Amino acid sequence: MKEEKRRFSHYWKRIVKKKGFFPTLYLVIAALMLTGVLWYQNMDRLSDTQPNRDVNLQDEIRGGDFEQPSDPVTHPVENVNLPILEDSDSQIVTKFYDYQQSQEEQQQALVFYNNKYYQSQGIDIAATTSEPLQVVAALSGEVVEVKEDPILGYVVQIEHDHDVTTYYSSLTDVRVEEGQQVTQGELLAHAGTSIFGQEKGSHVHFELRKNSQAVDPEAFFDQPVTNVAVHEAEDVTDEADQDEESETETDLESGRTTTHT
Repeated sequence: MKEEKRRFSHYWKRIVKKKGFFPTLYLVIAALMLTGVLWYQNMDRLSDTQPNRDVNLQDEIRGGDFEQPSDPVTHPVENVNLPILEDSDSQIVTKFYDYQQSQEEQQQALVFYNNKYYQSQGIDIAATTSEPLQVVAALSGEVVEVKEDPILGYVVQIEHDHDVTTYYSSLTDVRVEEGQQVTQGELLAHAGTSIFGQEKGSHVHFELRKNSQAVDPEAFFDQPVTNVAVHEAEDVTDEADQDEESETETDLESGRTTTHT
C-alpha cells in the first residue's frame, strides 16, 4: 500500500515538473469560470419567459419618450382675404359706412331702398363682366347659417377663431350647408341679385364682424385675423343713432342698418 502511494506521488511530481503544466492549468480554470458565467446569464434570460407588454420596442429603438403629452396643434393665423378670387373681374361699389368719413365717402356707403337710405354695414362687390362671380370664404371656419331671405337673397354666415364672423348675402347657387367646415378660399356660392341693392346688379354683400360688431372689411384685408378690432368710432355708432331723430333701425342687410329719411 505504501509502495502504491509512493508511486502515485512520484507520478504527480513528474507531471507538475513538466514544462507548461501550470499555464495549462490556469487556462483550464479560466475556461471553467467563463463557462459558469455564461451559463448563469443564460439562466436569467430563460427564467423571464413572459414578454413585457408595457414596453414598446419600436419606441426604445427610436429613443423617444412617446408617453409624454404632446403640445396642442396650433393652426397658423390667417390673413383676412377678399370674399372673391384674386383674378376676378369685379369692383367694390358700396363702402362701409363710417361716421368719421367725409360726406362724400359716406354717400358712397349708403344703399337706397324703398325710398330710404340705409347705412352699409359691409361692402358690396359687383361683377364687371357677364361671367359668374365666385364667392369664396374669406377665412377658414364653420358655416353657422344658410338661408334664403326674400329681400337679401341667399345668406351665408361663417364663424371663425378669435370671435370673428363673416357674412355673405345676395348669393345664388350656394354650395355649403350649416355645420360644414370650410377652408379659406373655398367656394361658397356665386354672386347674385337681391331686392335690397337691386341697382348694383350681380354682386355679393360682405361683412366682417368682431364680437358681433360690424367693422370695415377694407381696413383689415391682407392683415392677420387677430388684428380685427372694433374702433371707437364704430363702437359709438349706437349712441350717434339715438341722437338723430330722423334715423330708425331695421333688420335689412346683416342685422343692423340705419335709415336716413
